[in-house]
Amino acid sequence: MNNTYTDLVKQTFEFPQEGFDVKDNYLEFNGLDIKALIDKYGTPFKLTYLPKIGMQINKAKKMFHDAIKKNRYDGKYYYCYCTKSSHFSFIMEETLKHGVHIETSFAYDIDIVNKLYEKKKINKETFVLCNGFKTKAYTRAIARLINSGFKNVIPVLDNKEELEDYKRNVRIKDKVKLGIRVAAEEEPSFDFYTSRLGVPPRDILEYYVDKIKGNEKFELKMLHFFMNKGIKDDIFYWSQFNRVINLYCQLKKICPELDSINIGGGFPIKHSLGFDYDYNYIVNEIVANIKSTCKKNKVPVPDIYTEFGSFTVGESGAVIYSVVGEKMQNDRESWYMIDSSFITTLPDTWGIGEKFLMLPINKWDQEYQEVHLGGLTCDGYDFYTSEEHINAVFLPKQQPSGEPLYIGFFHTGAYQDQLSGYGGIKHCLIPSPKHVIVGYDKNGQLKDWLYAKEQTSQSMLKILGY
Repeated sequence: MNNTYTDLVKQTFEFPQEGFDVKDNYLEFNGLDIKALIDKYGTPFKLTYLPKIGMQINKAKKMFHDAIKKNRYDGKYYYCYCTKSSHFSFIMEETLKHGVHIETSFAYDIDIVNKLYEKKKINKETFVLCNGFKTKAYTRAIARLINSGFKNVIPVLDNKEELEDYKRNVRIKDKVKLGIRVAAEEEPSFDFYTSRLGVPPRDILEYYVDKIKGNEKFELKMLHFFMNKGIKDDIFYWSQFNRVINLYCQLKKICPELDSINIGGGFPIKHSLGFDYDYNYIVNEIVANIKSTCKKNKVPVPDIYTEFGSFTVGESGAVIYSVVGEKMQNDRESWYMIDSSFITTLPDTWGIGEKFLMLPINKWDQEYQEVHLGGLTCDGYDFYTSEEHINAVFLPKQQPSGEPLYIGFFHTGAYQDQLSGYGGIKHCLIPSPKHVIVGYDKNGQLKDWLYAKEQTSQSMLKILGY
């Protein structure tokens, strides 16, 4: 019987596959020698592989452009990056190399937009879609951006009162472009029936007629739609999607300037070697459904905007740990203890039970066993005990001597630093790990560098007032 870890993977999945291969019993991630990075930097560390970002952006652009061509669709496609997925400058600048636009969520995002303009990474023609429930600070920041000459800022109205802030603060002579977010209905499994974000669809037509139609300062250009569940090929998603497209058609008949539909984000990313999602089919269905519905209603098709966040940056990230101890707590549960914490480095595993793609870096030629993974905090929920495709974790057996087992959690590039708080204070004072970036230099050569050292006790004590 073949019972090495290599045998397990090859018997369960098609392997190797895009982004993952094994050479001389060491895992490679997008062709990167992870063991060489471990030898250079030590564990734990976070890894960002910048070239993957452009690959994802160009993949989506091609799919939409192909679908537009196939369906003879008259509208254009615009790719926007959802900044809340990762605000780091190296992420933002990498996305902007590939001709994307920006979607914001909070007032401080506008400061980032201004910094990017100062560094000549964007210009005043770049689309800036301003989403979310707006505080006064946020609406004022949006107004200042518009007043400074940014021509394609689109505040997406989240409620009926938001427009009043722009009436008071916007001072340009040209009309300001607006969007309206449709409050989407959620699946019955959710804790609520309708999203807290957006305007109820039953109120939108009347609101447009009462507050925007004929207004000298504003024009409605965009209808925005997003569901928390993401873009899934099921009856519930398509029913809600078509409901919004029909609403667009109703609005278009009384609002000639309306010309865009924004379907938000929601593309899933690979969290298992068994991941199966037909992106091309979904994109084609989106484009075909919009065209079909508009044709039935005899209105021109809209331009299509997306706001992909996780899809853009998720698959560029990884976290690498060492197994620093093994504990047998009863007659059948073996625990591998890592040299960091899941709560502090991958908070989604703790907060929403998210599963990431987990693989060992070394020992692929060793026998495997079922294990539980434990973090260093004293929290009872600092563990990882199942993968997306199976209710268990299998890893190579530890050896009494030789190098430790190294494990990697992959496709972790979205939200994890934003949720755990980069730097700062972590549970049980577990430090933020070092952060390694891999990208191309000015000569087109792939290189790695240390973006941030591991957090020190002195930096935490200073925050705590010692």
